[in-house]
Amino acid sequence: MTGQHGKDVDLALILNYYSPYVSGLTNVARDLAEALVERDWRVRVVTTRHDLALPSTEIVNGVDVERANVLTTIGKGPISPDFVRRARAVTRRAAVANLHLPMLEAGVITRCSPSPVVATYHCDVSLPPGRLNDAQRWAIDTSSSSTLRRSAAVVVTSADYAEHSRLRRQLSNQAVAIPPPCHDRSGGMARFRDGAGFHIGFLGRIVEEKGIEYLVDAVRGIDDPHLRLLIGGEFSDVAGGSVIDRVRARIDGDERIRLLGFLAEPDISDFYASLDAFALPSVNPFEAFGIVQVEAMMCGVPVLASNLPGVRVPVQETGFGVIVEVRDIEGI
Repeated sequence: MTGQHGKDVDLALILNYYSPYVSGLTNVARDLAEALVERDWRVRVVTTRHDLALPSTEIVNGVDVERANVLTTIGKGPISPDFVRRARAVTRRAAVANLHLPMLEAGVITRCSPSPVVATYHCDVSLPPGRLNDAQRWAIDTSSSSTLRRSAAVVVTSADYAEHSRLRRQLSNQAVAIPPPCHDRSGGMARFRDGAGFHIGFLGRIVEEKGIEYLVDAVRGIDDPHLRLLIGGEFSDVAGGSVIDRVRARIDGDERIRLLGFLAEPDISDFYASLDAFALPSVNPFEAFGIVQVEAMMCGVPVLASNLPGVRVPVQETGFGVIVEVRDIEGI
């Protein structure tokens, strides 16, 4: 069935990873797709089949999902000519295409798209120094820049992040700041608490940009046997690899610190209800906002956030927490 615009897809949503992969970017895309489906939009997601256990096509909560085969992965980025082919085919059927950046293939897809493109720019790619990483960063930035120039509209999570991005020249003229959707997780049971001491929590993927080891070091430096640190988040299936071994080494058997692993949706409200404070000690531009800190605030939990563009915005605008310098263990 075609709509008033003569297309059989209202929105083509294109990104490298999609649910069930969990990250801030994928959660934003999933929430957008499912909310539009509830409003009778026909949404088709084109993504990669990063896990061979996933089907090539399926319908997830009313959203048509199409997954492309992956040849290999370099760092966090899947390499998939099939992804470009499928994305181009779907954009021809769509009234609007929404690309979620950074994405290596974005420039090619945008140039070939007959539909207007809305680009959602989530973050700059941050990689350690090195020839391969420098080349990868340059290629992704070039592709993203090309897409931003050709887009009918550009969305960022905050003006603060856009103003400090490597691509700020492309973002400054046209980007609209729209905070990502955040879920109300209030009303949970405090079943993760362990004693009457002060409980600090972190929730997110156990990866480099989160700076979790600095939070662990800070907690270990506090002489309080009743203090607790609860660390929730995925570490077994993470693009680019997890730093769980590094975090475990820093914990070094301290029984006050618990690794909870991946928390399913029904557990998240109980997690926030168990906390006295939430910490987001991020260390690089891969972290651009931090949905989890806003969800903690919505549950009445104050936040400690790093002084990074975008990450500091929720605390700056609400005053409900403190901002500390990056990697500042004493400050934390």
